[in-house]
Amino acid sequence: MATIYEQLDRIESRFNELEVMMVAPDVLSDFGRFNELAQERSEIEELITTYRRYQAVEKQIQDNQALLTDGDAEMRELAEMEIEQLSEEKLTLEAALKQLLLPKDPKDDKNVIVEIRAGTGGEEAGLFASELLRMYTRWAENHRFKVEILSMSETGIGGIKEAVFGVKGKGAFSRLKYESGVHRVQRVPMTETQGRIHTSAATVAVLPEAEEIDVQLNMNDVRIDVFRSSGPGGQSVNTTDSAVRMTHIPTGIVVECQDERSQLQNRAKAIRILRTKLYDMEQQRQVDEMGATRKSMVGSGDRSEKIRTYNFPQNRVTDHRINKTVYQLETVMHGDLDEFIEELAHSDQAARLQALADENE
Repeated sequence: MATIYEQLDRIESRFNELEVMMVAPDVLSDFGRFNELAQERSEIEELITTYRRYQAVEKQIQDNQALLTDGDAEMRELAEMEIEQLSEEKLTLEAALKQLLLPKDPKDDKNVIVEIRAGTGGEEAGLFASELLRMYTRWAENHRFKVEILSMSETGIGGIKEAVFGVKGKGAFSRLKYESGVHRVQRVPMTETQGRIHTSAATVAVLPEAEEIDVQLNMNDVRIDVFRSSGPGGQSVNTTDSAVRMTHIPTGIVVECQDERSQLQNRAKAIRILRTKLYDMEQQRQVDEMGATRKSMVGSGDRSEKIRTYNFPQNRVTDHRINKTVYQLETVMHGDLDEFIEELAHSDQAARLQALADENE
């Protein structure tokens, strides 16, 4: 732990330095500089408050230990009781300090763009994909996030081939990032006449929505095609060329938007999705460079991994990353995902704490 305390001492020195700088006349007269320093101070304030309480508790323990040699029996008993209480608080503070020292994911506060695609299983996979869309929409609404459909390709029987939607709200990515991967369903399809259970799948990709500052998108690298929007089965839903297809030539990424009647609105949505995909591509490249340790964590966003199974006959949902099973499938499909999300976040945090401990050995 010695190296962690050295790190805490350095951060505390910086905190003290910031407080001095923020009252300097030249900083007070420079609004931008003052805000920059205030933001930096705010980011470490909780850590320093916790560390100072830890130091105070440690000193109180030492002071009470000195009283254990006192000739007064009553005083020794009081000191022992206080040492016991303070030692428990010290352990709690140590755990809090370790968590606060973990680097915050800068993407956590971002809005997200979620892609759901039907996988193996034909029409049944499309129906399951549409149910996942409803599940996430209900979850987001329950948490007062705003949901916006950006693009959708439907099947003829109520399913979807692909849906892209945005979720807006502070902390959206910090909660939904654990949902990326392959979701598998086991049930008897409506079209099955012999009652056999089929297995189908859909993939979910949760991407932090990129802002202009995150990605410099050169529109000279983008080919834009416009075409007439159409619904399921080729049914026309628009008599004008309002649908937009954007192809990013350097990467080959293709984005289509046709849900709006205005070409301008479809273009704006397509740019949002394209920018986000380019940002995600860069993030994935960085994860690959970090090596196996980061990839093994539950928040790594590996979209080829089978992460969860929804078994309808047994009313069972199992998350394979944390070996957690609940027998409340209907409530989960109605958006009650928090039990999974909380445990996934704790598992990810534990892995990060272990990685931090390994680095400091």
